[in-house]
Amino acid sequence: MVSIRNSESSVEQRILDAAAACILAYGVERTTMTEIARRARVSRPTIYRRWPDIRWVIAELLTVRISGVLDAVPDAGVSREDLVDRVVAIAEHLRRDEIVMSVIFNAPTLAMVYITERLGTSQQLLVDALAAAIKAGQEDGSVRNGDPYEMGAMCLLITQSTIQSAQMVEKILDRDALSVELAHSLNGYLKP
Repeated sequence: MVSIRNSESSVEQRILDAAAACILAYGVERTTMTEIARRARVSRPTIYRRWPDIRWVIAELLTVRISGVLDAVPDAGVSREDLVDRVVAIAEHLRRDEIVMSVIFNAPTLAMVYITERLGTSQQLLVDALAAAIKAGQEDGSVRNGDPYEMGAMCLLITQSTIQSAQMVEKILDRDALSVELAHSLNGYLKP
């Protein structure tokens, strides 16, 4: 027998998968609740019971994808170098994620909310992970003193800016060079 919780989780996953497929097929701005419902084989009210509008569906999709990258790139150790390597790897994963990049480049109104106005759930997850890693690095002596959450927020800003602006400087910094320079930036910032 399938539990109600598993069934709910399955429906939500189908909806998020359908939203991702719509974004890839039509772009963020032309993705609709109707098309998501059709692809997920659910009714529109089923979606609206979970999320109030399309922006919330997309925000949830981003949270799931970004938290998935956090899980896919595990901690390799507690040193500053390990922390920086993980951040650079996460940034690289996100730069390759078609959904994340589609939202950044094709839905500027939605993206700007999370760039200039407030921390989203996925950004808070990243700051929390960074703060924990920074604290561990401080305890091992490889990361300078300071408030781990403030430093984590700054690392998020540096990395987020790199991800968002990579396309602008790709003739100067190719994918590999960008990763190298991001690592130098983060190492310099965190070094005791």
